[in-house]
Parts: sequence; structure tokens; C-alpha cells
Amino acid sequence: MIRLSILDQSLIGEGETAADTLQQTVKLAQMAEEYGYHRFWVAEHHNNEEIAGSAPEVLLGYLAASTKNIHLASGGVMLQHYSPYKVAEQFHLLSALAPGRIALGVGKAPGGFQLSTDALQAEFEKPARQFDDKLEELTHFIRDDFPDTHRYAALCPAPQVDQQPGIFLLGGSAESAISAAKLGISFVFAYFINGEEEVLKEARQAFDAHLPPGSDAEFHLAPAVFAAHTKEEAEKHIVSRETIKVVLQDGRRVNVGSRLQAEAYLENVSQPYDIIVQKTGVIAGTKEEAADELKRLSDTYGINDFIIFTPMKHAGEKQLSYQLLSDAVLAAKR
Repeated sequence: MIRLSILDQSLIGEGETAADTLQQTVKLAQMAEEYGYHRFWVAEHHNNEEIAGSAPEVLLGYLAASTKNIHLASGGVMLQHYSPYKVAEQFHLLSALAPGRIALGVGKAPGGFQLSTDALQAEFEKPARQFDDKLEELTHFIRDDFPDTHRYAALCPAPQVDQQPGIFLLGGSAESAISAAKLGISFVFAYFINGEEEVLKEARQAFDAHLPPGSDAEFHLAPAVFAAHTKEEAEKHIVSRETIKVVLQDGRRVNVGSRLQAEAYLENVSQPYDIIVQKTGVIAGTKEEAADELKRLSDTYGINDFIIFTPMKHAGEKQLSYQLLSDAVLAAKR
């Protein structure tokens, strides 16, 4: 059975303030709960005047107090900027406030361009710790299962909780899927960023191949979905069917969105780089057409959980899209 969740970036609409947009995010979470969505995810972006969502760990606390039953998650915390111990404590605290409803999604990207990254990492020693090392440490903190010989074996994130937050890695490659699988944590393939089905197929197979025996970790898919009463109405919301990834010589990979955003990012890059153009995973059409494509992806790749990303700035049109999709996929559950 297909299960749907929502990822919201708190995109600021025309004529709106950031405060207006964040209240729309709260209303959307409440609507998601009403219409049978499983989980509501909120993102982290920095120094972007079109996005109000900069601190998912703060927003999740407000959402938990504004909803009753829906599961909530970060989509995701950009771990390269933060202490794994501090992140673990934040999500333990959220789990104490909303037991059984909180999950920690972690992203490898910076969530912004170089200026905001410099500001977030100004106190770090150089070179910075490798992401995979920080992710492994964070996983041990969340699960409280450091080896006895580890320096943090006796260190437990506060507060103690009966139900630990779930943990997910967000990514768009087989490499990221393998990183998640080896740690036995769930993986979200960012199909709305990398919609190349060959890459999806490779990531899906790699995740299963590297998952430890007995693990209950799952593979989730995050497509961009626009549903409307007609296919023409839905497709008018598609801004682009491609995203740009910049691969720097030092190994960093940065998804920068459009070609225009890539040009702006590269103005501050002084090292050699490569540019990769990726197809986006976009589904646009009537509720029946959107539901059929989700079912095709589910059947083809053995995926039950879909995290729906609908980057519309108009709150009413966004809510309609999610409502139509719920009618087509989730109505029997309500």
C-alpha cells in the first residue's frame, strides 16, 4: 500500500511576509493530518529571500504543538554545519515533547551558498570533519549504542526518551544510499532533484545490497508532484525540468537548482569544477494521472513511501494539489 508524506520548504509567496508563509506551513501540516498524510517534513535553507524555512528543529516544535497525530520530520538538518551531539539532543527534546511522532532527516548539502556556509562554519577547525564520520556519530548518539571503548560511550543525549527519533539520510545518488544502508538507517532519494531513473534504480539496488540483515530501514522516494483538475493547469507550475549540480575539485557536490543560480554560485568559486545537468523527477497532471505514476514507481522499484514535494508559492493551489492527490491515493484510508 502506498503511503504519502509532504515536504514543505515554506516558500514565500508574492505579497507575503515570512511570518505569513510560516503560518501557511502550519495550516498545511494541519491539512495533511486531516487528509491522511503520514508525515510532514520541513526543510533547512539559508540566505534565500524566497524561503522562510531556515531552522527545522525550531519549526518542528511549533508544528508538534499545532497538530495532534501526524508524524513530523526534518527534511533535513544540514549536518555539515553542526555538532552531532547537539543535533541528537535537539531531537531527543522534540521526541520528549511529541513521543513517537518525531524523525530526524539529515542532508549532506549546505542548504545555501558559500557566504552562509562560511558564517555557519566560522568556528570550525579546518579541514572540517567528513560528513560520513559525523553521520555515523549522530546515528550512535540517537541509538545510544556506541562501542564500550568509544570516547562517547558514557555520553547520552538529554533528555532521555522512551521512543527514540527515527533517522533518515536524504540524498540523490547510489553513494548516499549505500552510506545510509551501511548504518542501517532509512534513505530518502531526492527524486525532485535527480530524476534520472537509471540513478534511482542503481540507488534502490545498492541500498538493499548493503543493508544489514534484520534491519527495518526503508527506502523512500521524494518526487515533485503537481496535481490539478487538468493536466494543463498542473504543468503550468513546472518552473524547470532540470537541476544543476556543481562538482568541485575538493570533492564537494552542490545542487544549485537553475543555471542562473549556478552562475551566481560559481562567482565565488576559485577552484576547478564540473557541472552536471540532471533531469528532475516531476509528476504533473490530474489526480488520476499523478496517482498512476506513483503506482508505476512503486511497482517498478518496490517503494511504498513517497514524500511529496509541491513547490508552489500560492497556498490555495498548493493545498488543492495535496487534496487532489489525497483523494486519489489515500481516500480509502480516511
